[in-house]
Amino acid sequence: MAEYTAPLRDMQFVIEELIGLEDVAALPGFEDATSDTVNAILDEANKMARDVLSPINRGGDLEGSRLENGVVITPTGFKEAYKAYADGGWNSLQFDTEIGGQGLPMLVATPVFEMWDAANLAFMLCPVLTIAGVECLEKFGSEQQKEKWMPKLVSGEWTGTMVLTEPNAGSDVGALRTKAVPEDGHYRISGQKIFTTWGEHDCTENIVHMVLARTPDAPPGTRGISLFIVPKFLVNDDGSLGQRNDLRAVSLEHKLGIHGSPTCVMQFGENEGAIGYLIGEECRGMEYMFSMMNSARLAVGREGVGIGERAYQQAADYARERVQGKDMSNPALSEVPIIHHPDVRRNLMTMRCLTEATRALGCYVAAKQDFSRKHPDDEVRAAAQARVDLLVPVVKAWSTDCGMEIASLGVQIHGGAGFIEETGAAQHYRDCRITPIYEGTNGIQALDLVGRKILRDRGEELLKFIAEIRDTEIEDAKIADSMWSALDALSAATDWILADPGDDPRVVLAGATPFLRALGLVTGGWLMAKASNIAGKADDDDEFYKAKRATARFFAANMLPQVAGYARAATAGAEEIMALPAEAF
Repeated sequence: MAEYTAPLRDMQFVIEELIGLEDVAALPGFEDATSDTVNAILDEANKMARDVLSPINRGGDLEGSRLENGVVITPTGFKEAYKAYADGGWNSLQFDTEIGGQGLPMLVATPVFEMWDAANLAFMLCPVLTIAGVECLEKFGSEQQKEKWMPKLVSGEWTGTMVLTEPNAGSDVGALRTKAVPEDGHYRISGQKIFTTWGEHDCTENIVHMVLARTPDAPPGTRGISLFIVPKFLVNDDGSLGQRNDLRAVSLEHKLGIHGSPTCVMQFGENEGAIGYLIGEECRGMEYMFSMMNSARLAVGREGVGIGERAYQQAADYARERVQGKDMSNPALSEVPIIHHPDVRRNLMTMRCLTEATRALGCYVAAKQDFSRKHPDDEVRAAAQARVDLLVPVVKAWSTDCGMEIASLGVQIHGGAGFIEETGAAQHYRDCRITPIYEGTNGIQALDLVGRKILRDRGEELLKFIAEIRDTEIEDAKIADSMWSALDALSAATDWILADPGDDPRVVLAGATPFLRALGLVTGGWLMAKASNIAGKADDDDEFYKAKRATARFFAANMLPQVAGYARAATAGAEEIMALPAEAF
């Protein structure tokens, strides 16, 4: 497998020129996020990716995690890599200094985590859930809970998990049966959970589980769910570890990809019941968990970008080296590398432009997160948060759909060698395949976008966003023509969704997935057009900016025309989809 090198120049361009690091650094608390500081951080993060995480990626895939006598043993090198990660202070990158963090913007943290996802996704699934847990505790935990649990989670000394899914409660979380019985200042948790990422491992001395459970006499469905802190080891008042809690990993899932990441079946309360501590109030667990889930969904979007970038790098290297066939423009020449063939070049350009567009989207939303957290004006914060809320499902779903397409094209460019495990192209495809599934399937993201983010507020935020895109001056005429045609199609589909759907919600929701893809393409095209505007003002001889203009034009000519088709599918209704009775399948 080819090693990974972070695309630092493109990351710097997106952060500083496209999104605007200066504007983010002007927010209170981000004054140290200067260009020099950020570039130094990116350089060091690249070293971590290149020298520590990438070299153990292939071995982790082959070896996998294993469960022995109730203990999960991670692949060779993972434990040492985690120590290097925690000792380097990387886990605290974007947390406020008041809670032990480094106080850096999400705009900076986003490309850093993209690098590490690209280098070793299985490894990075561990800290990403810890970060989500800290954010949840910071918002909803009591002061005592924050003091007790957050310092070692922020530092990375302990790790965290999200524990939701049960055998009979997957996407329908409201069906969960895990019990939480109150007892003298805490609760006794009992039940089985599945698909628990890094639920047990040997990298840290304690694991802090965030567990959804149902208290006695709680109402049915999601309204009756509460959220609990359930540690692997109880913690004494002086901060030392106490007795082992009544929980364990009973098995590991055997998966298509991310083999190095232990995905655990967890049993809580086989004996007296695991001790858990209520976060916030009873029956508000889904509200609290959504803060973790939104963080995780944005993180999964970054995973799609990271895997896409690595797959693209490897495919481009292979296409430059693999000699096969003659140059169609000059058959007299001897055999040439396959990068000279138009179809291979089309695939590479597709991979490249989708990676650039999804990277830009992730950083755009990250900057909006920074404004929602730090801007001194309440209205500005609220507006930024509204934009984040609108685009979370797009970042998660469209970026991971693109990641899958890119990884698949990477296999295709390798030909038969891509189907063989030794090249590593297949691993990218296998590892990426989970990203459209976990943290809410991409179908659920589409339903969230249309059902909650658009219909619930009558499209207010989406219409604002469309108006902002329409106000953008696009200097390249070819890009502009494609952009405005795509935006018109998206606007028409939006108007159709906002019209009265009648009594059957399926009429609108049947087209939710194609609508999300249309919005993703328009948003990506808009950001690529803005990048082209910037590149157009640069030195014509600068190869980086020439490439920026080329990828933007390719996106406009080849990606944006798809919007019309998606918009048509989004407004087709449910008749054809639901035409066959269930028993016909």
